[in-house]
This record gives sequence, structure tokens and C-alpha cells, in this order.
Amino acid sequence: MIEIAIVLIAILALIYAGVQAFLVLREDEGTEEMKRIARAIQEGSQAFMKRQYTTIAMVAVVLVIIIAVALPNGPVMALGFAIGALGSAVAGYIGMHISIRANVRTANKAKEGLQKAFSLAFRGGSVTGLSVVGIALLGLSVFYFWLHNPELMVGFVFGASLISLFARVGGGIYTKGADVGADLVGKVKYGIPEDDPRNPAVIADNVGDNVGDCAGMGADLYETYVVTALSSMLLAYTLNMKVEYVIAPLLIGAIAILATLIAIPFVRIGKGNSIMGALYKGVVVTVILSAIGFYLIAYYYVKDIGIFYTGLIGLIIMAFMVFITEYYTSYKYKPTKKISEASKSGAGITIITGLGYGLQASFLPAIVVSAGIIISYWIFGGSFTSFTPQGIYGISVASAAMLSVAGMIISIDSYGPITDNAGGIAEMSGLPDDIRKVTDPLDAVGNTTKAITKGYAIGSAALASLSLFAAFQQIASQNGFPSFDIIQPLVLVGLLIGATLPFFFTSYLMKAVGTAAYSIVQEVIRQFDTIKGLMEGKAKPEYDKCVDIVTKTALRELVLPGAIAVITPLAVGFILGPLALGGLLLGVILSGFSLAIMMTAGGAAWDNAKKYIELGNFGGKGSEAHKAAVVGDTVGDAVKDTAGPAINPLIKVVNTISILFLSLILLYHLL
Repeated sequence: MIEIAIVLIAILALIYAGVQAFLVLREDEGTEEMKRIARAIQEGSQAFMKRQYTTIAMVAVVLVIIIAVALPNGPVMALGFAIGALGSAVAGYIGMHISIRANVRTANKAKEGLQKAFSLAFRGGSVTGLSVVGIALLGLSVFYFWLHNPELMVGFVFGASLISLFARVGGGIYTKGADVGADLVGKVKYGIPEDDPRNPAVIADNVGDNVGDCAGMGADLYETYVVTALSSMLLAYTLNMKVEYVIAPLLIGAIAILATLIAIPFVRIGKGNSIMGALYKGVVVTVILSAIGFYLIAYYYVKDIGIFYTGLIGLIIMAFMVFITEYYTSYKYKPTKKISEASKSGAGITIITGLGYGLQASFLPAIVVSAGIIISYWIFGGSFTSFTPQGIYGISVASAAMLSVAGMIISIDSYGPITDNAGGIAEMSGLPDDIRKVTDPLDAVGNTTKAITKGYAIGSAALASLSLFAAFQQIASQNGFPSFDIIQPLVLVGLLIGATLPFFFTSYLMKAVGTAAYSIVQEVIRQFDTIKGLMEGKAKPEYDKCVDIVTKTALRELVLPGAIAVITPLAVGFILGPLALGGLLLGVILSGFSLAIMMTAGGAAWDNAKKYIELGNFGGKGSEAHKAAVVGDTVGDAVKDTAGPAINPLIKVVNTISILFLSLILLYHLL
């Protein structure tokens, strides 16, 4: 009965998403010029996604064959890999598909005021949110209820993680290559506004919001959801805990979906016109209802109240991550205002101040997650003088509870790219200035919500990866390898390699954004120099040239970072052995968590510092402070939307591929 209920709730989430998509698509798209611009964004987004997924599919087919032939239970693992990869791709595509259609409708709805535009944008976001968790829970539950063995599902989460990595990397390079290039040449060189239709890169920029922030984010949170749930299930299974503990993460996810469906109608702007307040209503209701549901699961199903307490810890961690991220990224608070003020002294001081706050932003999340680890570990009887796998299960339940409310968090996140595009369409189609007065505040909040989601994802990734590491250690010890001790030279070597891996990995992403942005700058300059009347608005730019340039660059540049993520753990495992590989897993978790928080929070603060100046502070648009803030924003774009978010799937890919190939690595070193 429980099994059927979980599957039905997953299907209910997908039905709700379908109904909301239908209602969004019924709305009017606006003027013919708005429709024309929206079609250009849609065509560019779909063309990129088609080419990206074609490239990824080639890699996936090769891996399916290798997994099927080389691994024990290879055919089942390969099938799981294919299903997980397909689920990740579909989740990403749905996110993009609704975003590129809700954007123009939101711009048109802005004519009716803030409330109407906000509601439509959030409804569009909820399609992505409920689709992602619905697909994830459906895939996990059906696969588990078929196999009843989480060890055979590692291929499933590896497929999800790998596709997410490529989607985040490819989409991230595209979106920020186009965005940075468009800003530098448009705002800095020619002094034209953001989203000005004369800028040849403006369509590529708006396409990027969808393929990076929607498709990439959808794939990312899908794989985070499945990895988090499976890590708990896998640990309970390897520890021979009763089956209720194995199924509990799935039930936690199902309960949270029901809570999200009930909470969505509460997301409405009140009399104070607080956009963030409206979004928080949904989060608060979801958390309260989920907590009640967790108690019922613990008391009546698992019959272990520890499940409730650790689930509550996960929800508390999520709440703290949300509030801390908003503090460091919203222009309502000191950090972002200080970055804006620093811009009066030039771009260099803007960069230094933003970097300082970005580095600072990683400290409090580390304290919150650390406290959650200690308490959750203790609740399940973990010993602080020796390693206790059962205590790690408590941490994994906290992680699963934290990710269970992903439906609401993703809905809030996906609202951001929709409002960003809506503002761009309003600008390009020549709508009155009062429309931008509606879309700009919506967009500014969107920057904060996107940062919140990234911080939320990386926090849960750290907790889930600790569970994967515990499962890795359990499997290794069962096959005769000693426990991991930090003073062992091989473990230390693995820790060092793992700690530097996120830095090495993201270095290629930063350079890739620079390469794509440089190509865009050169192309835009060429068009302004050669197309007569373009600056005067008498000629149309060649938008498709910029879309094509950044597409080719992104697909070319995503290959090497993806190869680094896959090859490094395999090389360490086969050359140095399981002890070094275990050290690598811990190292990549520890450094990746802090680096990702620093990048995502710091980058969003730079972005909103620019927007705070554009509201009329410190000289407003066109001032020297504004020019300096634009430079800070261009740096922030690359770190918050490309490099930082890609660390999340990197951590999961490294962990899942290590467990997937562990049997071969152990066999190789035992021979």
C-alpha cells in the first residue's frame, strides 16, 4: 500500500505540473513584436538544447556499453544509467520549455500590475518544480520497488549526475559567455541599456537564462534529489537495517510533495508588496506541513522517532541556508549595499569588496551544516570517539528531508529566469517604462532566489555525499580493506587531490566563459562597425550569429571539465587504491562545499549591487559607480552561474562513479 501511495503522489505532482502548464500557455503573449522576440529566444534555446543533448547522448551510449560489459550486474546498472540520464535530460528540458513560453506572457501580464505578473511567473516556475520532483520520485520508487536493492540503483544516480554535470557546464558556459559579452560590449563600450534590441548579443543572452538557469538547474536539482534519497537508502541497505528505513527517504519525499501542493496557493503578494515575503509564505507552509508528515512517518511507519528529529534538523538547515544566502545576496542588507558603495571608488574596489563578502558567506553555512551533522549523528547513536555507520544514516535522513522540499525551492528558483526574460522582452519590444518598474523588482528578487537554490543544493550535496562516502567505506571494509585513517599516507594524498579538484575543474569553466565572452565581444563590435544604421536603430542586428558562436563554444568547452570529473576518481582508484579514493571523496566534499558557496553567494551579491545602483543609489545608471558595478557583475556572472553551480554535480559524479566502479577497483588491487 505504501509503495502504491508513493508512486501515485509522484504521478500527482506531474499531473499538477501539466495543468499549470496548460493554464500558463492560455495567457496572452502580447504584441506581435513581443511574440517575434519570444520566438527568437525559443528557437535559440531549443537549437542549443538539441545540439547539447545530441553531444551528451554520444557519451552516454559509450558509457552504457562499458557499464553493461565491465561491471557485475552490468545490464541492470546500464539500464539504470540510461533511465537516470533520461530523467535528468527530461527534467532539464521541461524547465526550459515552460520558461521560454512563460517569459513573454509575464511581460504582457506586467501591464496589469505586480501581483498578476508575479503570480504568472511563479506558476510557470511551479511547473518546473513539481515536474522535477515528480520525475525524480517516480523513477526512484519504481526502480526500487522493482529491484528491492539500492546497490543496483547506483547506475541510475550516476546517469542523473553525469547528465546534470554536462547540462550545468554547457548551459553555464553558454549563458554567461553571452551575458558577459553582451554587457561588456553593450553597457561598457557603447553605453546602451541592458536588453537593448540594437545589441546583437541580446537574444543569445536571453537564451542563456533558459538553457543555464532553467534547463541546467532542473537537471541539477533532479540529480541532487535522487542522489540524496538513494544515499540514505543505500546506507540503510548496506547496514542491514529493516526495510522501513530503506523506504523512509522515498516516503519523506512523497509527504513533502503533498505539502508543496497545499502550500503553492499561499504564495501571494500581500499589502506590503513584498515579493520575497510572498515566496517565503510558500516555503514556511511547506516546511510546517512536511514536519507534521515526518512525525507521522516516524511514529506510525518506521516506529523510530529519530526519523522525525533528524528530518526536522534537515528542514532547519534548509531554513538557515535560505536566510543566510538572502542576507549575503539581497540589496536589502549590508553586504550588497557595501559592494554598491565600494563601486564609487572604481571596479577594482568593487571586485575586492565582493570577493571579501563572498569568502565570508561560506562560513555560516559551514557552521550550520556542521551543527546539523553533529546533532543528526548523535540522534542515531553515533559515537564521537569512533566511526558509527548508523549515525551517518541520521545525517542522510536530514539530507533527504532537506531535499524533500525541493518542489517549492525549485519553483521559487525557476521564477527568476522567467522574470529576467520578461524584463528583456519588455525592453526589446519597446513597452512603456512602467512595465520595467514591474519586471525589474521581480528580476532582482530572482537573483536572490537563484543564489538560495544553489546554496541549498550544495548544502544538501555535502550531507548526501557523506552518506555515499559511508556506503563506500562500508562496501570496501566488507571486502577486506581497512578503515580509513587520516594519518595514512594514501588517504592524505587522496584528500589533497580531492581538495584541489574543484579548483582545477572550475578553472576550465572560468576560462571557457572568458573565451565565449571574447568571441561575443568581437562579433558585436564587427556588427556595429559593418552594419550601417545599427547604432541608430535603423537596421536589425544578426542575432543568430551570436547564438551560433556561443553554442559552438559552449559545446566545445564542456568536454574537458566533464572528462576531468569522470577520469580523476577512476585514475586515483586504480592507480593508488581504495584508501586514496576514499580520501579523494572526502576532499572534494570539503573544499567543494566552501568554494561553491563563495562563488554563488558572492556572484549574486555583485549582480544585485549593480541593480541597487540602477535603482538610483550612488549615482544611478550611467554613473562611474554604475560602470564599476557592471564590471563586478560580469565577474560575478561567471562564478555564480557557471563555475559555482557546476561544483554540485561534480561532487555527486565523483562519489557515484567511485561506488559504481568500486568492485572493479577492489578486484584489481586484491589480485
